[in-house]
Amino acid sequence: MKTRNTFARPFGVASLAIIASLSLGQAAWADRLDDIKNAGVLRVAAFDGNPPFGYIDATSKKQVGHDIDLATEFAKSLGVKLEITPTNPANRIPLLTSGKVDVVFASFTITDERAKVVDFSTPYFLVGQQFLARKGLLKDASQIKDLRIGTEKGTTMESNLRNNYPDVKVVLYDDSPFALAALRNGNVQAITNDGVKLTAQWGTLPDKEKYEIPPITVSKEYLGAAVPKGEARLLGALNTWLGEIERNGRAVAIYDSWFGPASKAPLPRLLKIGDPKVAAN
Repeated sequence: MKTRNTFARPFGVASLAIIASLSLGQAAWADRLDDIKNAGVLRVAAFDGNPPFGYIDATSKKQVGHDIDLATEFAKSLGVKLEITPTNPANRIPLLTSGKVDVVFASFTITDERAKVVDFSTPYFLVGQQFLARKGLLKDASQIKDLRIGTEKGTTMESNLRNNYPDVKVVLYDDSPFALAALRNGNVQAITNDGVKLTAQWGTLPDKEKYEIPPITVSKEYLGAAVPKGEARLLGALNTWLGEIERNGRAVAIYDSWFGPASKAPLPRLLKIGDPKVAAN
């Protein structure tokens, strides 16, 4: 009997220790979707200086844009409030991996390298990297290596430019408005970004007739929202919602409000969300 009791007591302690360990493990790997719903808030990182994806409206002083509208709709689908954290290209991943935000909606190009540290949604936008320069300056891609070209640091624009044109003189800026200012004051001879952003920036210039976007494309890139690595339920909810807004027309309506024919940055819609051809690219 003593032997049984002596055995039973350590077994009970060990069992409790295992249960406690499993409980701690579950807490450490708490589901982010449940956290969002329990808190009643979806925390999203979005641009505040990259129109028309995300920027501060001069009149309302509020953060607005295509990605802000998407984030707003996603929060509504979860039945929670939206909390926006302004970001720039270099801060998107740190904000997500540090747990300061739940999702990034910031014209985020999907790459294999980034996918090692975050999980991307199905693509919701297709862009191509182009150039904005003084009219007549950039007529052929062979001229790129001879120019000083500005772009945002920490973006695929920088890496694409260096990979495709190893001899190019690259000047890096924290955000696209700084790069545009550098172009206008002559510090760089051209700037590069996705065609959507360049079209929007070009449209804001008081002397836009002096500039142009030449028919030169560096790349084709897909944009998606990002969530912390391993948050399968949150990613699933995001992808399901993206499919729904494509089917019910809401995705097209949001797109047209920022990129449609009557917008400041008219651009044909190149991607249908969920198109199976995208997965094959």
